[in-house]
Amino acid sequence: MSTSEHRSKFQDRQDDLQAEQPGTLSERVLALRLPRQAASARSPGATLAWLVAGSLAVVVAILAYLLLKQPRPELAVAPPPAAGADPEPAVAASGSIALDSKGYVIPVRQILVSPKVSGMIMKSYILEGRRVVKGEVLAELEDIDYRADHTRAVFALESARQRLSELETSRPKEIGQAEAEMQESRALLVQLKSDYERSRELFAHKAVAQLDYELAESKYLSTEQKVKGLDFALRLMESSREKRIAAAKADVEAAQADLVKAKWRLDNCIIRAPVSGTILKKNAEEGNIVNPIAMNGSFSLCDLADLADLEVELTIQERDISKVSVGQKCQVRAEAFADRMYQGVVSRLMPIADRAKGAIPVRVKVIVPREEEGVYLKPEMSALVSFLAERSPGAANCPGKKAAAHPADPGRPRVAQEHPAK
Repeated sequence: MSTSEHRSKFQDRQDDLQAEQPGTLSERVLALRLPRQAASARSPGATLAWLVAGSLAVVVAILAYLLLKQPRPELAVAPPPAAGADPEPAVAASGSIALDSKGYVIPVRQILVSPKVSGMIMKSYILEGRRVVKGEVLAELEDIDYRADHTRAVFALESARQRLSELETSRPKEIGQAEAEMQESRALLVQLKSDYERSRELFAHKAVAQLDYELAESKYLSTEQKVKGLDFALRLMESSREKRIAAAKADVEAAQADLVKAKWRLDNCIIRAPVSGTILKKNAEEGNIVNPIAMNGSFSLCDLADLADLEVELTIQERDISKVSVGQKCQVRAEAFADRMYQGVVSRLMPIADRAKGAIPVRVKVIVPREEEGVYLKPEMSALVSFLAERSPGAANCPGKKAAAHPADPGRPRVAQEHPAK
């Protein structure tokens, strides 16, 4: 097929496509237009939407008008300083709020009441929320073993006292008896010595038998040794008497110490409140065995605290800690009772910061009336603390420097160097 034939076929194809479409571009646009009746007809939903939108616009306009019509609060402007007077530093007036922070109520002293001896709880008078006074009975432990130990210590002390009394009263009599025996033996020794000497003279002249002579000699020598033994025993008795009495007195004191310890254990079977306060938590029931040195199990009876002596535990960021000082007055509100305000004072700033939080722990002492003890403020409740700013008494007398309001932070003083007038 030649090139002219190809061109003729392509031309015929173009003519056919133009014949299938409308004649001109305007005719094709008019063909896409909707009929007049369809364009003029409006649905009821569209009309309702326009009405709602119009109503909302009117309400918004009325609210904007009412807000703009309310009077704005006027800012208090300090009077200008007198001519020739130094301008005072821009610090917050006394009673204004320097910082707000949230913390938690804690008791100043929370005591974990534990028994001093181990045993089974026979009676318990512990009840959460109960107000107790110092010395009031909280529980009673089983005391059979401790009562038996106390009785044994009583009799041991009595026995030691009797031994001491025996040494102090009967020992002199024993010494007197030993002296009498020694004197008797000495008198007998004199008699036996005379018999011995007489028998020896007679035996020399063959006037007495040898047996009699030997018998008289034996009696004399044995009695002489007996007198020496009695004399030694008497001196030993006299020298050891004071030591034996001192040892007996030591036994009495040891028995007294055992009795005191046994009585202490027996008395501690009755557990009493160490301080006046309110029972916060009950840790053991009747029938439980408590042991103060136990690693597992019951080792305490209850938690006790004075709810009239409360603090708020806060963590103040390091950038704001300059606004807080010891003795600074505060206002405390519990989130549960936001309408009740309590006065407080910063009691202490903790000596170490919290590196993880970048903050410093602070304690605020809350002044709670005695009649409201435990009624509104309770431990572990969240509370809002407002630190009140006070005028520094030495700020106006600082030589060479004056504090002015910082342009970026009104609550942060800026130090400006005074320049002498030329």
